[in-house]
Amino acid sequence: MEKIINFYYDDSAKRLRALVDQVLYKLHLTHIDREDFYSLANEVFVHAIQDYDSFVPFDIFLQSCLRKRFCTELRDRTRAKRCAKRKVKEKDAFGNMVVKEKVIPDESLDAYISEEEEVTLGDRIPGGFPVEEEGYSEKMLLYLNRLSSLQRQVLRMNTEGYLPWEIKQILGISDGQYADCYAAIRSYRNVSVLF
Repeated sequence: MEKIINFYYDDSAKRLRALVDQVLYKLHLTHIDREDFYSLANEVFVHAIQDYDSFVPFDIFLQSCLRKRFCTELRDRTRAKRCAKRKVKEKDAFGNMVVKEKVIPDESLDAYISEEEEVTLGDRIPGGFPVEEEGYSEKMLLYLNRLSSLQRQVLRMNTEGYLPWEIKQILGISDGQYADCYAAIRSYRNVSVLF
């Protein structure tokens, strides 16, 4: 691990900064305060070193961790922009009616309703399908049974946020094999059981 740390942090963290720049470029974030993301990259690096299991090369693992964390950071930074705004009439300190803009916050479905209960907003939304013990509906189980184990791995990694080139490299498959898996995952014959 010390070798990896030295590799990324030698020469004022030159290699880590280069990797951050590369990830920001791929996310089309060229006009952004890079120092914030360099600082965030240090936090990500510490967690990546702790979570690394040598299943994939560390640089790919770190790049994936950075990408996911940067996307989360951007989502959190822009959350207020997605909030609904309403104009309401209120009395000011002098008793005059004034029009103010009230922000209705954007809530996450994973937000707890109260601190006493561990119930989220998403738990309160009724579902339209029965859930099996494993957490999948009968239709989803039927769909998954139609896929090969490789196709399921591609689907799982895709839903976890891996990029196609990462999936191909981790699973050791060619472009053609990935395209075949992706076509089977999206084929009408397989997907039609979900409707």
